[in-house]
Formats: sequence, C-alpha cells, structure tokens
Amino acid sequence: MSLSMYQASVPVFARTLGALSKILAKGEAHAAAQGVTAADLLDARLAPDMYTLTRQIQAACDAAKFGAARPAGVTPPSHPDTEQGFAELQVRITAVLDFINGIGEAAFAGAEERPVVVKAGSIELNFTGQSYLLTFALPNFFFHATTAYDILRHKGVPLAKRDFLNLG
Repeated sequence: MSLSMYQASVPVFARTLGALSKILAKGEAHAAAQGVTAADLLDARLAPDMYTLTRQIQAACDAAKFGAARPAGVTPPSHPDTEQGFAELQVRITAVLDFINGIGEAAFAGAEERPVVVKAGSIELNFTGQSYLLTFALPNFFFHATTAYDILRHKGVPLAKRDFLNLG
C-alpha cells in the first residue's frame, strides 16, 4: 500500500501544529514565571533579517493550510496576520487545525498530478500537487515550525526534542 497525499499532509501538519500549540503554551508559562513580557518572546527573532516568533507561527500556519488546501483543490481561509498575543496565536493554530482536519481524504483524489501554482513576488512557481507538497510545502512548514521552537529555546524556554515531536 502506498502513502496517500492525504496521509502525507493533513496528519503531518496537524501533529506539528499541535506541538506548536503546546510549545507556545510553554513559552507563555515561562514568560509569566520568569517575569518576562510576552513581547520579549513574541517579538524575538534569531537574526535581524528573520521573522519574529509571532510571524514564524503565522507562517507555519499558512504553510500548513496552503500545503493541505492546494493539492486538495480547496480554498483555504484567509488570516490577516494581526495576532498580537499568545491567546490570539493559539486561536490561529486552532483555526488552521480545524480547517485542515475538515478537508476530507476524498478531496485528495488526483492530488498527485493536480497543478499547483504559487506566486512568490514576481516569480511564478509551477508544481504538481505531489511535488508541491514534498519539495515546497512540507519543507517550508518545518522551517517555520523549527524556527519558532528555536526562538523559544534561545530565549530560555525549557523545551526538548520530544516537545517538537509532540511526544507528550
């Protein structure tokens, strides 16, 4: 039996979004326990030209919703990137989880060969559903999820690999 496009996308995105939710909650608890402001964590970044923690979470959510929606041929919800606190980011994660978990496996019929076009500035990238998922959507998602984890670790939040892997 081969791995379906649904199996390679929705459960993968959902598991790591669940981990991000828990990691973010640990970050919020750490800030409160250490007397650190929320902004100290949410505005943190690994390098001056990289996204903040808030934007990393938003980007991971976008990568997940587009990563599932585009191959399935469904329209994802719009999120205007206005979240300003831990609670609002948790709402964003929950909304994306609800959306992707609502895409039925049947929507992925023929997704491997479905054309996917991504516009990145003045560049237009053309993929099949399978190449989009495997070479663009998943790597992009894990980049932002990992960077969010790394920012929190860098700021002293006591996280371990098991947190990222959502093992408990």
